[in-house]
This record gives sequence, structure tokens and C-alpha cells, in this order.
Amino acid sequence: MRDGLRGLTTRGRSFLAAAVAAGISAAILGERDLLRVAALLAFLPLLAALYVGRSRYKLACNRSLEPGRVPVSTSSRVVLRLQNLSRLPTGTLLLEDRLPYALGSRPRVVLDRLDAQQASSVAYTVRADVRGRYKIGPLVVRMTDPFGLCEVTRAFPSTDQLTVVPQATPLPTVRLPSEYAGSGDSRARSVAVHGEDDAATREYRLGDDLRRVHWKSTARTGELMVRREEQPWESRATVLLDTRAYGHCGDGPTASFEWAVSAAASIAVHLRQSGYRLRLLTGSGTDIDATEASGHGLLLDNLADARLDQRTEIATLVREVRQHVGGGLIIGLFGTLSTVEAELLAALRGNGATCVAFLQNSSTWLTLPASARAEADDAHATAALALVRSGWRVIGVDHGSRLPALWPQAGRGAQGFAVRATSAETVAGRR
Repeated sequence: MRDGLRGLTTRGRSFLAAAVAAGISAAILGERDLLRVAALLAFLPLLAALYVGRSRYKLACNRSLEPGRVPVSTSSRVVLRLQNLSRLPTGTLLLEDRLPYALGSRPRVVLDRLDAQQASSVAYTVRADVRGRYKIGPLVVRMTDPFGLCEVTRAFPSTDQLTVVPQATPLPTVRLPSEYAGSGDSRARSVAVHGEDDAATREYRLGDDLRRVHWKSTARTGELMVRREEQPWESRATVLLDTRAYGHCGDGPTASFEWAVSAAASIAVHLRQSGYRLRLLTGSGTDIDATEASGHGLLLDNLADARLDQRTEIATLVREVRQHVGGGLIIGLFGTLSTVEAELLAALRGNGATCVAFLQNSSTWLTLPASARAEADDAHATAALALVRSGWRVIGVDHGSRLPALWPQAGRGAQGFAVRATSAETVAGRR
């Protein structure tokens, strides 16, 4: 009742003021009929306050998100179900769900009335252009009596979480260079290798022992081939996400880091669907094994939370990979690298790992003068050359690059990029 009196509207307070005035006039003039009018004017807002104040504890609310996890720039449907648990019908209900700014303005829905034990559902849509986790709620309900004399606000404490994950783009099927290590089609073959003629082979890589060259396969394929000593049964892949703040440029959804996060999601989902045992590592310490059935959602949820870190260094990422990853396919998504940082990544080539780098020239996300642009491009090419020389397959990424168009290069190596990088280094040396 006390809450109801506090919720009197301007109309309700006017009725009380009129009742007081009528009562004073009745006392002065001695008019009993005027006193009855005063009593009626006072009774109506008090009755409305009692009605609204009592019924406010008889409402139940349920919220559901359809779905609760959506990609960036995709809508989710929020369904609110409100039930009147009392024996009395409600007045007009105004529903307002609280939303963070990124999801848009707060939705307001009006329900005319709910009869006793009646339930009603309303829905609205939300959409975010920035990945992350967003709290929806609490729901605020404003209840009024049929005459509009009293209005009481109630907030339901329950909230729900909408997870906006990076967009995972479908990628074309490509025979990746790690298939010699049990990935791709080769995982169906026998683990054992019997005899010289049946030896499983792979392409030669810089640093391989020349005593392992398989001459028959070399003659047959026209490329230098070496023996594999063993054939792991399971495909293994690790996706590395560089989170160094100084390695990326731009702000908001069009920043270079957002391209890397979306690419990491696309590659990870593609590899997982291809049957790889997948692991996600970031420079901020995230380590996710996405192999299990729940791995898909776990992977995307963690990428939704990925943020740039001022303290992250390439040396830290290399150390984490060497501690947790043993061989298989390593795909790195790197921002701008220095030559020293590129040389540190050479340590990941051990244990028979095949390394593919999507190397972003983050400066292309900025508008630079011609001289600064040339300097940034030369530095990018020099770092790429250092990676290529250490055995990485390097795929250059500029602003506007599309991952599905770049993905086939992951299976063809980086010879073309190495030639361009060498030319850039020569030009830079002449300068």
C-alpha cells in the first residue's frame, strides 16, 4: 500500500487534492453531499493504490533468447513471457527491457491487460555489430490501474546474456601441407610403414636430413621427397592469434585485429569440420582444446572475448606454443612483425610442425603519406622474408583482403611471396 501511494500519478494526486478541498468546503458550508463527494474523490486513488500495490507481487516474468549465441551483425530474438498470478486482472502494463548501448535503444512494449492467471508473450529483436558478451535486462514493468490514478514500477532482477561471436566465413577445401603428418586424406592410411618401397613420404623442407631423401618418390614426382619415420593417426592443428596491441591498427569493427579474429574463427571452424584435433592459443594466455563436441561453442565464445593486450610479446606466444603443442599444423594470424619477432617464430618449426602464417600489413588499415607507406611496406616484406627463410609458409594480408581468396595459398606455399619479399629487401638495401 505504501508503494502504491508513492506511485500516485498526477491525476491521482489531483483527486486527493480535490478531495481535501471538497472536505474543507463541506466543513465550512455544512454540506453533507459535498462531504460525500470528498469521500468518493479520496476513495478512488486510495483504492487504485491498494489495487496496484497488491497486484505488483503477483507477476512472473520469463525471458528467452533465440538464439543466445549469434555472429556479428546477426539478429537475435528476445521473447518475454509475462504471467498474472493473481485473481484480479491487471491494468495497462508498460514493459521496458534494459539493454547495453551496443544493442540499440531500449524496447518498450504495452500490454493492455492481463486477466487472472493469464500469460502473454511479446518479442523484439536485437543486433550488435561488435562482438562480445552483452547483458540483457533487468526487465522494468510499469503497472497502472484502469483509471490511470496510480503507477508502480517493478524491476525483475533476472538477466540473460547474449554472446556475439566473430563471423566464421566458409572456406574452400584445400589440401594443406601438413597432410603428411596424419591430417587430411592421409589419416585413413596405416600408421605402420613396411619396407623401403612402401615408405610414406613428404615434400622436402629446409633443414631436413638429406639421408632421408627418398629417391624413387623424387624421380616419380619431380620434387625432392623425404621419408616419414611415422604416420600419426590423428590430424592435429593449432591456430595462433596474435593479440599484441602494437601489432594492429585501426579501431572498431573495421580494425586489423577484428579481421584477424574473424579469420581465426573461420579457419578454426573449417579445420574442426575437416576432422582435425584443434587447439586455439592466443598471446593473452587463452588455451582452448576445441576437439570435444562442445568445442565449437567454446571456441567461438573465447574469440568473442578476445582483446588486444599491451603486455603481450611474440616471445611469450612462442613459449606457450612450445609448451603445449607438439607437431602437426600450426596456422598463425599475426599483426605487423619486426624482423627479430619473425626470427623468434622460427622456433615453432621443431617437432615436424608445418607452419603457415597469415601476416597482416597492419599499416594498410591506416592512411599514410607516400614515404611512410613505402617504409612500412619494406618493413613488412623484410619480416615476411625472415619467416619464409625459417621455413614458414607466408600469406600476406592487406586491408580489404578476403580470407576465402587467400586460403588456397595455404596449400601452395609462399614462393611468390618470398620472391616479392626478396625484391623489396634488395630495393630497401639500395636505398
